[in-house]
Amino acid sequence: MAKSLNRVQLIGNLTRDPELRYTPNGTAVCSFGLATGRSWTTESGE
Repeated sequence: MAKSLNRVQLIGNLTRDPELRYTPNGTAVCSFGLATGRSWTTESGE
C-alpha cells in the first residue's frame, strides 16, 4: 500500500495536553482536545 501525507489546519484552543502514544507497529498517534467558538444550526433547528 502506498503511503500518503494528509495535512489539516485546525484553529481553536487546546483543552488538555496532547497525548502522544505509539501503535504496536511503531506509528506515532497524538490525541488532543480542541475547542472552537463557532456554532451552527442544522436545517431541522438543532
